[in-house]
Amino acid sequence: MKALIWKKGGKIELAEKPDPKIKKQTDAIIKVTRSSICTSDLHIIHGAVPRAVEGKALGHEFVGIVEKAGNCVKNIKEGDRVAVNCITYCGECWFCERNYINNCQNGGWELGCTIDGAHAEYARIPYADKGLTKIPDNISDDDALFVGDILSSGYFGAELCEIKQNDTITVIGAGPVGLCAMLCARLMGAGKIIAIDINEERLKFAKELQIADIIINPQAQNTEIAVKSHTSQRGADGVIEAAGTNESFQTAWKIARPNSIVAIVAMYEENQTLPLPQMYGKNLIFKTGGVDAIHCKKLLELISERKLSTNFLITANYKFDEIIEAYKEFDTNKNTHFKIAITY
Repeated sequence: MKALIWKKGGKIELAEKPDPKIKKQTDAIIKVTRSSICTSDLHIIHGAVPRAVEGKALGHEFVGIVEKAGNCVKNIKEGDRVAVNCITYCGECWFCERNYINNCQNGGWELGCTIDGAHAEYARIPYADKGLTKIPDNISDDDALFVGDILSSGYFGAELCEIKQNDTITVIGAGPVGLCAMLCARLMGAGKIIAIDINEERLKFAKELQIADIIINPQAQNTEIAVKSHTSQRGADGVIEAAGTNESFQTAWKIARPNSIVAIVAMYEENQTLPLPQMYGKNLIFKTGGVDAIHCKKLLELISERKLSTNFLITANYKFDEIIEAYKEFDTNKNTHFKIAITY
């Protein structure tokens, strides 16, 4: 099969690899039909993910058709269209039993990182009963494409904030994860959504689609003062940090009201510092982490019921044979594209 692999030094290439085979009877083989490029794929290429294994096929955000399933796989069958969870998890270890699947003792972020992922013609999915969710007939591949990663990440960020009815939630970063977090925060009862980004076009997009109620560009105004002006001088009831920069990390705690939650779902390439003397008395709760994508079935139901839609995030389409060009476009013009989709 053809697969896009990465090599140290920031290189990628289309190479021939053996078709994946069932290794354990809990595995399934997926024929990939649609995938996308994620910023974390770029992190691997740039050397910011030490555990990533050189020579593996990149990609972890995809949908496909079950080509073959092991004898122990019960929830899906050959021929099913499925959304793939970006997290590999066993469902049985101490962490999985408590729904902390990102910390699975037998899995974690493996697809496209430590094992071959989505940017290949076929992919092996360990623990397929957990990692695959059947797509309802009224949902297209595009509708389901982001369920296993960025939509789950946005949902996770909103869930971490413990949103109460009519809360004001501020989301830093109006990229794909940030927009998904805004959509999910609204579903969870947020009364006001404030979007913060330095990309004016993304902010306008969020406002025009009514994903955000208020938009703030830190390059045009003082963010802390602006947020307080919309929250009776208290600060946001919850902050979701989805930008991943030094500046956005500091902004997150500054705009949170005392006794609120700051949810960190961004992936950083540098260490961040908590200025505890300055924060003293704010009584903030910080929640951090990779996505615990345990709600794929629920998210597909919400999409099927037309309560959620994320296909607007696709801003460019490429064929699999053009995937190197697609990566270059995404890496060079990240601020232009939300998501680039690949058709197989």
